[in-house]
Parts: sequence; C-alpha cells; structure tokens
Amino acid sequence: MKNKLQRVSTLTKYKNGKQEIISIILASILFIFGMIFKTKLHYTLYSLAEYFIFLSAYFLSGWDILTKAGRNIIKGKIFDENFLLGVATIGAISIHELPEAVGVMLFFKIGEFFQNMAVARSRQSIKALLEIRPDYANLKIGEEIKKVSPEKVKVGDIIVVKPGEKIPLDGEIIIGSSQVDTSALTGEPIPKEVEIGDIVLAGMINKTETLAIKVTKGFSESSVSKILNLVEKARSRKAETEKFITKFAKYYTPVVVFGALAVALVPPLITGASFSEWIYRALVLLVISCPCALVISIPLGYFGGIGGAAQRGILVKGANFLDTLTMVKTVVFDKTGTLTKGVFRVVQIVPKSGFTKEKLLQLAALAESQSNHPIALSILEVYSKKINPLEVQNYKEVAGHGIKAIVKNQIILAGSDALLHREGIKHDICDVEGTVVHVAVDGIYAGYIIIADELKEDALEAIQTLRKLGIRKIIMLTGDNKRVAKTVAKKLALDAYLAELLPEEKVNAIEKLIREAEKGEKISFVGDGINDAPVIARADVGIAMGAMGSDAAIEIADIVIMTDAPSKVAEAIRIARKTHKIVWENISFAFIVKGVFIGLGVIGMATMWEAVFADVGVALMAIFNAARVLR
Repeated sequence: MKNKLQRVSTLTKYKNGKQEIISIILASILFIFGMIFKTKLHYTLYSLAEYFIFLSAYFLSGWDILTKAGRNIIKGKIFDENFLLGVATIGAISIHELPEAVGVMLFFKIGEFFQNMAVARSRQSIKALLEIRPDYANLKIGEEIKKVSPEKVKVGDIIVVKPGEKIPLDGEIIIGSSQVDTSALTGEPIPKEVEIGDIVLAGMINKTETLAIKVTKGFSESSVSKILNLVEKARSRKAETEKFITKFAKYYTPVVVFGALAVALVPPLITGASFSEWIYRALVLLVISCPCALVISIPLGYFGGIGGAAQRGILVKGANFLDTLTMVKTVVFDKTGTLTKGVFRVVQIVPKSGFTKEKLLQLAALAESQSNHPIALSILEVYSKKINPLEVQNYKEVAGHGIKAIVKNQIILAGSDALLHREGIKHDICDVEGTVVHVAVDGIYAGYIIIADELKEDALEAIQTLRKLGIRKIIMLTGDNKRVAKTVAKKLALDAYLAELLPEEKVNAIEKLIREAEKGEKISFVGDGINDAPVIARADVGIAMGAMGSDAAIEIADIVIMTDAPSKVAEAIRIARKTHKIVWENISFAFIVKGVFIGLGVIGMATMWEAVFADVGVALMAIFNAARVLR
C-alpha cells in the first residue's frame, strides 16, 4: 500500500511538472506573439486583440499565483509574495502596461520552476537517506521463508538476506559471509567484509552472498529506525537565522505595501504630478520588494547543510545545531571508543604472592562476567572458559571504579586503583603504565592485569585538522587512569586532559569550561558511552559516535557520527561554517540588490523588467548558491 501511494505521489509530481512546462511554453509563445502583434501591426493600446493575447498569456502564467493570493486572503494571510505580485500586475494592467504585467508573471513563473528544480535537487540527499528504510524481511519459519513487514519480526527470529537486498533489522550473522554496502548509514563508499559472529545493521545492503541473521533488535530500536527519526526531527528544528527571516518577512511585506501606496499617492497629491507615473513606480516597488529570495533560499541553505552532512555519515538533528557548531572554539573528547578503538586486549597478567596467573585471570573473569564493558570483554576473551552465571551473585558496578561481586562466598573486586582505596584493600602498587585492572579477593590484593587500547587510525588527523580550523583548545576527559591519559594526550598533542573522572566530574569539567569561555564561544563534547550521556547533554554541542555508541548517548546528542571516526568532527564544523557563510551571502546579496533597485524604482529609474530581475533573478541566484552546500 505504501509503495503504491509513493508511485501515485511520484506520478502526480510528474504530471504537475509537465503541466508547468506546457503552461510556460504556451504563455511564452503568446507573450512573444503579443509583442510582435503590438509593435509590427501598430494596434492601438485599447485593441481587443492585444488584450486577448496578453491576458491569455497573463492567466496562463499567473493563475496559480492569483488563486494562492485569493486563498491566503480568505485565510487572513494577506501580505505575501503572491499578494504583492497580484497587486503589482493587476495595477500594471489597469494603467495599460500589459507587456510588463505579463512579463512579471511569466518570468516569475519561470523562476519558480527553476526554484522547484533546485529545491528538489537539494532534497535528494535526504530522500536517499530516507530510502534506506527496508520494505520487507525474509523471515525463516521452520524450513520456509516468508516475506513479512520488518515491524513483525521479533528479537531472536532468523531472517535471510539475499545478495542485492537491504538488511531489514540489526542482527548477528549466523550463516554465511559477504560484503555489505554501508554507505547509506556511514557515507563510506568501500564495502565491508562480514562473516559469522559479526553484527550487521538495518539499512546496509548485502552485496555478494546470502546471509542468515539472528535479529538482535526490533525494528523500532534498529539503527535505520533511529536514523529516520533523527532526520525527521532535524526538519523541525530551525536555526535562529531562519526564525528571524520568517518573522522579518511577516512585518516587512505590510511595510512594503503601505510604502508603495504612499509612493503612489503622496507625490501626485503634493506636487500635482501624474498619478499614472507614480502608480507605475509604486507597482515596480512592489515587484522588487518580494521577499522570495530570503524566504526560500535560507531554509534551503540549512536543508542543504543537513543533507550534505548526511551524505558524509554525519547526522545533524537540526539547523540550530549547525549554527552553534560555527561558534565552537573548544572541542572536548572522551577517550575510550572515541579517540581510541575501545578494542582492548590483555597484554600482561601480574599476580602477587600466593596467586598464579591462571587464578588471577579466573578471578577477574568471574567478576567481569556480567559486564559488557570492552575491558571486561577482553578479559573474558582471554579466559575463554565457560562461566556459570548463577555462580555470580550481588553483582554491582561501582561507577567509574570497577566491579564488586560475590562468587562462591568470596568477595571479588576488579577495577581501578581508586576502587582498592575505596574498599580499604592494602596494596603496594598504585601507578601502572597502561589501562590496568586490579583484582582483590576477600580483602586480599591478588595482582593486576594490563589492558592495551589502540588509537583510532584518524585520531591524530582529527586533532591536526581541528587546529587548522582554528579550534583553540582540544581537551580529553576520561575515566581511565592518569598514566594512560597522559600517554594518549602526548601522542595526540592535546592541550590538556583530566583523568580518573566519574560521569558527574566530567559534567563539572564541561560546566567550568563553559563558564570560562569568552562571549560567543561554544564548547563541544564528543563521546560514545552511556556514562557520556550527561556530559553530551550539558555541552553546547553534544556529538555522539553512532556506530558503536550507546543508545543513550545517541538519543541525547545534537550530532551523531555514523562512522565513529573522530575526523568527522572537523568535517561537521567545516560543513556548518560553509552553510553559515552561504546563508549570510544570500542575505547580504538580497538586501543589497533589492535596496539599490528600490531606490532606483522610487526615483523612476527602474522599470518592471528590472524589477523582475531584482526579484526572480536574485531569488534564483540565492537558491543556486544555497545548493552549493551539498557539494
């Protein structure tokens, strides 16, 4: 049903576009014929034939505008561009300036046609993004495959995805290996190799081999559903510039109308000049003053910015966040999963007297067995033995410190040095190079395990690019120990770092930076974990890593990076600045051109033809300029 409605909608748009072209061509032919008829055959101004030709062209090109103006007047929305054009052209006809009246309507119609083309083109990136929504899922029921709606598939069901099909839901591959196209989600053009055990996301396209996938998330919780939701929300959040222009146009148009009325009446009444001459000038003023260039091109500029970012795997949740991003002068990064891969591996096991490496690893694995933290997973991977979850009781995560659990009546601690101090565990080693998990059992220190985490490939490039963009401070906040933080900060040449922070301490650090920031300067925070959600929310611009980031961080962030690449932060700032620049180019250009032509119109040096350029020409140039954001 949905596809049928989409086809009907597309067909309707096609027919409407075809009708527009036909009416423009017919009106143009009549207009040209009318001009020849008038000048070559020297018909009088009051010739019925001349009126018939020009009025036919007028209504062909301007009927939509006149009816829109009429409908808006009935609704109480009197002062808009349709009203201005209607009054100006009807006035021109009343003073026997038929070619000018038709010319204004015809060229406005042509301009509007090109405007719609530009708008349609700028929407392609968003439209392409929305098309990642899967239409069906191949659900495996026993030995049969049934095509169903993705919404009807439950967690734990098995779906089959053939080559060329979209993956309809997030899940784990249980049979097969293939290449998947992730470009719709991440903006990355290179296909990704996947195999048994890998997680694939809804919206990816299977390229080479058939895959059997065990669904891990329902459709409403899938990556594609969240992306669609983010895009829809982005459309409703306007930038301050958009709000200003909308409000400005509301008051600007009535001022123009009454100003034109004053131009038409005051000089003839005071000086005795010809009414027809000053009415003509007033009509020219009405055409010049249409706010089309501003009202259309500015939202289009922001729409293009959001679309251009989406093409590059950066989801901006609203035009207002693009504006704020241009004012960012301090970027604060989380460490694990943001600047580093978050893929930990055990590199050293150091037991204390009375414990073996095997025993120390076992204790750590038992304590960490119910955690999904990357450090816990790395310990469990090395331990590799099966753990009975019923053996682990009173499991408790101590925020920012580690794990406390009871296993076979033994109290096991696994975490940071701070956890040992908190629990009063005596130990002679505090400072260890690298990410370290200290282990204690029944109050006795058992030793420590060193975990290594690598920097992301583009982490250094991200910092260097931010510096080139004029970002003054680049800071790292982490819950990891000071030695690890110092090593990472040194490798990336960061301005500062704070380590061993709890979630609330990260928030306090951001609030301090916000208080210390100069007027007009904003602070951005980039993170990925659930513990980053509060600080992402508190920053002026919160940015979340979308591929592996937590649901809470993604939900609360202003901008989501689908590739998890820190270099995309600089790219987002660059897109925001380009969008901002183009929007203000359009505002300045429109005001300058219209201001000049309004002055010329009042003193009688601008005709209706020049008024058409000042309106339609400026609008088109502004719109095509706005479309540059996509490139």
